[in-house]
Amino acid sequence: MNDDTKPQSAPETVEAFCARLAERSESLPKRLRQCADHVAANLDRIAVSTVADLAAGADVPPSAVMRFCQIMGFAGFSDMQRLFRDSYAPGFPDYATRLANLRGGAGGTGRLLAEFIEAGRLSLEGLANSVDEPALEAAVQRLAQAEMIHIMGLRRAYPVASYLSYVLEKLSVPAMLHEGAGKLDHRHALRPKDAVLAISFAPYSEETLSLAQDARARGLTVVALTDHPRSPLAQSAHACLTVQEVDFGAFRALSATIALAITLAVAVGTARKTT
Repeated sequence: MNDDTKPQSAPETVEAFCARLAERSESLPKRLRQCADHVAANLDRIAVSTVADLAAGADVPPSAVMRFCQIMGFAGFSDMQRLFRDSYAPGFPDYATRLANLRGGAGGTGRLLAEFIEAGRLSLEGLANSVDEPALEAAVQRLAQAEMIHIMGLRRAYPVASYLSYVLEKLSVPAMLHEGAGKLDHRHALRPKDAVLAISFAPYSEETLSLAQDARARGLTVVALTDHPRSPLAQSAHACLTVQEVDFGAFRALSATIALAITLAVAVGTARKTT
């Protein structure tokens, strides 16, 4: 057994699990790598999935899922699932539960607005204190040199992707929004001198991860906008920008993310005009 497949003690938090997953996934054998990629893209589903569900999603036999769990340090699938049931799933209740919790508070709509404003303020302060300026400059330079910028972000990331597409179009920067409408896959439009701007937050979009991985494999520049430097999206990126949003009542707005996105778009537009 080589070092890449030696079992370790089980991670005690989902954050530790994700860190180990990002650290080891590249060196895993093919089927275990498929398990790792599928799990990384579906962290929110592990708590309610079966071994058969994960095996089907990863296109591997159930035995590969069990082996993956052991490689990650667990005795079996139920132990790995317990971590997510105890630690992760409570942080992402369904929307009916979120609304019920908010209705339990006092102060009405005005108080609700004040809470979301405060969450946005804290998110913006966090971005100001944590932004990686060299990574931001690297992202700007790589995107400014691209003949076409392909933008993809689904679910919660979709408003950011569509806003970036809008702003870049107004700045006369060639950009294409990959929105997945009708399950259409436009990766055939990628050209050697293009760049991909991929946006995804936990639970990560499998479609966005796939596009970023494919673009990287084909030699295109990939810039990631995500929530953690160890996110699976960061593995495919030449430049990675991270931003975290403070939530209120388990609802997360996009205050800091939009601020970072408009900065990126304007900087790219400015760089293209000066070259």
